Amino acid sequence: MFISFNIQNSSTGMDKAFRKKIKKKLIQDKKKLTKELSSFARKDPRIKGNWMTLFPFFGTDRSHKDENAEEIERYENLLPVEHTLELRLKKIDKALERVERSDFGRCQNCNKKIRKIRLEIVPEADLCSVCGRSKDRK
Repeated sequence: MFISFNIQNSSTGMDKAFRKKIKKKLIQDKKKLTKELSSFARKDPRIKGNWMTLFPFFGTDRSHKDENAEEIERYENLLPVEHTLELRLKKIDKALERVERSDFGRCQNCNKKIRKIRLEIVPEADLCSVCGRSKDRK
């Protein structure tokens, strides 16, 4: 008697089709975040993965203090947005690396499988729900 098993990816249980789907979503998310960052920042040529929010240029014809103050306030408001988007891009890049390796779909803390539904919602997730919640409490 011959018994056939459907072995998807023995190390993670993630099949090729699911990996492909997640990889596609990660690439789309990366493009979207890069476009958003590019609207107000530029890549730092000296530091990989770092972006620099553009400081407003005050030309000679812009002498009104209120306008200058508004530009500086806008700049200050964009700095935390830049930081948040940079962190998300880094997580996406790490997730894309994991998709190619055997540890995709495994919690980076406890090594248990991350549920597919979690990965579909947050494809860059590197922690299972349990470890993610305990990290948030700290």
